[in-house]
Amino acid sequence: MENKPIARTLRLLSQLMELHDENPFKIKSLANAAFKVDKLPFKVAGKSLADLEKIDGIGKSTGTKIIELLETGHISEMNKLLEVTPEGIVEMLGIKGIGPKKVAVIWHDLGIENVGELYYACNENRLIEAKGFGLKTQEEIMKVIEFRMASNGKFVYARIEQEANELFQKIKNIIPDALLNFAGEYRRRCEIISELSFIAGSDFQDADMTILSNAGILKDPGIDGQHLRGELPNGLLVDVEITSLKLFYSRLFRRTGTPEHIQAVTARIVGSIDHTESEEVIYKKAGLEWIPPELREGDTFIERAAKNTLPHLITYQDLKGALHNHSTWSDGVNTIEEMAVYCRDELKLQYLGLCDHSRSAFYAKGLSIERVLQQHEEIDSLNKKLGGFHIFKGIESDILNDGSLDYPDEILAKFDFIVASVHSNLKMDKEKATARVVKAVENPYTTILGHPTGRLLLSRKGYDLDFKRVIDACAANNVIIEVNANPLRLDLDWRWHQYALEKGVKLSVNPDAHRNEGFLDMHYGVLAARKGGLSKEMCLNAFDLEQIKKIFEAKKVKQ
Repeated sequence: MENKPIARTLRLLSQLMELHDENPFKIKSLANAAFKVDKLPFKVAGKSLADLEKIDGIGKSTGTKIIELLETGHISEMNKLLEVTPEGIVEMLGIKGIGPKKVAVIWHDLGIENVGELYYACNENRLIEAKGFGLKTQEEIMKVIEFRMASNGKFVYARIEQEANELFQKIKNIIPDALLNFAGEYRRRCEIISELSFIAGSDFQDADMTILSNAGILKDPGIDGQHLRGELPNGLLVDVEITSLKLFYSRLFRRTGTPEHIQAVTARIVGSIDHTESEEVIYKKAGLEWIPPELREGDTFIERAAKNTLPHLITYQDLKGALHNHSTWSDGVNTIEEMAVYCRDELKLQYLGLCDHSRSAFYAKGLSIERVLQQHEEIDSLNKKLGGFHIFKGIESDILNDGSLDYPDEILAKFDFIVASVHSNLKMDKEKATARVVKAVENPYTTILGHPTGRLLLSRKGYDLDFKRVIDACAANNVIIEVNANPLRLDLDWRWHQYALEKGVKLSVNPDAHRNEGFLDMHYGVLAARKGGLSKEMCLNAFDLEQIKKIFEAKKVKQ
């Protein structure tokens, strides 16, 4: 068992204990242990009780619970609490903005025992009658529930990538002579997947359909014409279409792009595209260069394909460094040296950008001015030690409520680059939020605007911004915009990449890594950047070490 599910179990136990008004000291101890386990740089599984007791924040009592969970798959103390807690109440504990104390009021005072009843109560304006609730809290709870309902049956791309590839291989093994490819949202590399689609081309359609249907690779499989439909164990819907070999590329084309894209291409074609030997031929018949699947959203790139001016999309191999990363100096789990060596030796990168949290981020051990100076001394020492690799002195500076950055100018001037990000007061109205970000962008020390909306896919919408104003401000002030590669963020949204690029604004695929494994998220950042039409020429961290040094130095000269 990995650390995260262990941490989630401990957190749920602490919530249940608080819900049932148990010992506050034990509740706090468990909640703290859950946080610690989640942040550990090594696996808890395999450790003895004696080893667990030595880990800061765990101790004998919690260590015993962890051992029980690892050995039996459950914690008996939690099972007893679950037995006396309705399932709907447990589900409510997972809703952001409602802690156990509020859930207890909803349950005991209002008699509400599931999320559906809670939503109805909000709609009926009943929640504001309860102790500790007001109109604003009620509205926020409604928004969260509506967001959860809208997210039903949807999955973040990164969460199903491995299962998708494994299913692809299973299908290929079962019908090895068939042509096979992904289609739909997954082939377009959409950030949210609601159905996993495949196209198979075979001269033995009926036989292959029967074999696949009986192979046990899908839950509740059903045949509908030339489609085998079912779902994965996690509930993701799957559609496998089996067509003839002659129609394979025609069906692959029609099942990959959005309806608007398919219409825009086929409207330029005279005659049939059914019996074509490749997708390239279909686009050629339309007078277009082949459009990569990622760009087949609507008709955005049709005219550029007609003029042979499609962007040469960035690849993972184009990246030369990783900017915006957190070490043990703030809320990361690896030291600066460990991260640098990993980037140099494992990822074969040329540079690392350290951007620990600034002093306002007290929840993440944000750096005081004194600690900033101490960190810079360590980086200087490491740069002398790590020949052929460079660590840049950066900071993720909080954008404060008035749009200012989190240090005085004399400290900001000491950094090689600065990522400016919003982390607090995410509920400003659109005008105030935009003005706040624009002011930060206009600060001469801002190099990169970090995760512009603060969104968390399928969890938090993010705050509203006037994107054109923000991007225009970045263009005017020579500020790069981050494509935060964390697969739950992918922020700036790819739908705004073209506007930024047309304005001459560079983007930067930043992992926002808090541990070494986090650097691998750049894979998802690249997929999002490709959807937005990013080329390596417009990606900051695709520049080599000497080039990016000049970019940072030029920015500092203008201050």
